[in-house]
Amino acid sequence: MLWQSDDALFALARAELFTAVVGDVMDKLGLMRQFLPPQIKPLHPAMVVIGRAMPVLEADVFAERAEGSANPLMAQPFGLMLRALDDLKLGEVYICAGGSKTYALWGELMSTRALKLGAAGAVLDGYSRDTHGILRLGFPTFSHGTYAQDQGPRGKVIDFRVPIQVGGVNVRPGDIVFGDLDGVCVIPSEAEEEVFTRALDKARGEKLVQKAIEDGMSASDAFAHFGIM
Repeated sequence: MLWQSDDALFALARAELFTAVVGDVMDKLGLMRQFLPPQIKPLHPAMVVIGRAMPVLEADVFAERAEGSANPLMAQPFGLMLRALDDLKLGEVYICAGGSKTYALWGELMSTRALKLGAAGAVLDGYSRDTHGILRLGFPTFSHGTYAQDQGPRGKVIDFRVPIQVGGVNVRPGDIVFGDLDGVCVIPSEAEEEVFTRALDKARGEKLVQKAIEDGMSASDAFAHFGIM
């Protein structure tokens, strides 16, 4: 392998890879539904996220507290959100889905705590808020956009470190989440070695193709010679 640890892999990915080349490789391996919905974008074009998934399951509610419910979570503001946030590990990505897109799932104080824990970023199938604060922190945050309406009386985290789906893409604890300006993809943990090895080969090959085209080679000849486009 070209790497011996997650830190080394993630550093290689940041230095040499981008989501398009990783997605192309997964297509060739038959992993053709690995990109999250295109509406999920970084708060700043330069943001990149890569880390192990810590999936978080959200559900809509209609009151901040509901006493007497058969479910004790209904009496807890935000449900298990604070526990999930505090459970983030070094290099993990808080990736949340399940609720409707009518409130923010992430904000500045959550980003502050996640940074303190060494988390790699947040990916949200919904909105984020406190945008100026998150940008000041520089915490990689990917969402459907910014919207200030609070989660408190509208949604609760009902579980975490469980499989979720985001736009039909399965996300399991420990899968790799990789996102940049062009999208967010999920690399299944059992395929990660082959995916990243091939992606590094392809990215390095694309540099040769680019140089050949810059030197005057036609696109057809470049593809025939290198097999990459």
